[in-house]
Amino acid sequence: MKLSKEFYSILLALFAVFAVQAQEFNFTVQVNAQNVAQPDQSIFKTLETSMQEFLNNTKWTDQKYSDEEKINASLVFVVTSFDNDRFKGNFQLSASRPVFNSSYTSPIFNYKDNDIAFEYVEYAPFFYNENQFESNLISLLSYYVYTILGIDADTFELRGGQTFHEEAQNIVNLAQGTQGVAGWKPSDGLISRFRLNDDMLSETYKEYREVMYSYHLKGLDTFAKDPKAGKIVLKNYIKQLEELNNRRPNSLLQRTFFDAKADEIMSIYSSGPSIDIRDLKTTLQKLAPNQSSKWRNIKV
Repeated sequence: MKLSKEFYSILLALFAVFAVQAQEFNFTVQVNAQNVAQPDQSIFKTLETSMQEFLNNTKWTDQKYSDEEKINASLVFVVTSFDNDRFKGNFQLSASRPVFNSSYTSPIFNYKDNDIAFEYVEYAPFFYNENQFESNLISLLSYYVYTILGIDADTFELRGGQTFHEEAQNIVNLAQGTQGVAGWKPSDGLISRFRLNDDMLSETYKEYREVMYSYHLKGLDTFAKDPKAGKIVLKNYIKQLEELNNRRPNSLLQRTFFDAKADEIMSIYSSGPSIDIRDLKTTLQKLAPNQSSKWRNIKV
């Protein structure tokens, strides 16, 4: 049974009151259903509002985040199919973190999930239960919340996001028994929510999290003091991913790193004090050949 708009509004208001001190995110959500033949588009706007309220107002951690510390993130849900409360499409997620002594925010996550499918009844409330699978939509949103929290924490402390990645793993485990939805199981391919989380926690891919820490805290956060030295430091950290590439060429985490960082790396090495980056360009071409057009734009 669908809830009334009035009751739904009251629920959201009450939820916001209790959660006002608990926010970790500044999430913007967009539901794009322009290619779906649906006379009444209101359900898509309701879904968009519900998702954004859930992401921003849920208490995800026991930590206190000031306004300056909140994680800026976005989620675009492109709906490709809608029928009788069943949605299919893709998520495009991105997140960034501030850089010390700068007004610049650095992208830390830019990821597309093509296996999005869930049921949503208009005005149904959203609640996260860490011990129980509630719905695929709640699991999807919660999984990416903890993945982003983990990646963000990893940029401030070496493996600082461990507990968050483990919570994401718990969501994966609870969701694996769900029938008819892809992305949660080991058998769901090389690009999946299972694979992203499993690789994140695996020692096989340890360089990803090590480089995320060093690149941001030891590189970008000190860049303002000496940009030329900063370029050299960042170059050395990027090159550490060669060890991962030698062991697991073109891994999901390696692609995840450069999907977030390619534009930033191009910008850093295309302006400011010059250094010798011929070896870096060779490394970048080997590590992320799909970004070759950006590497070509870097002038040695």
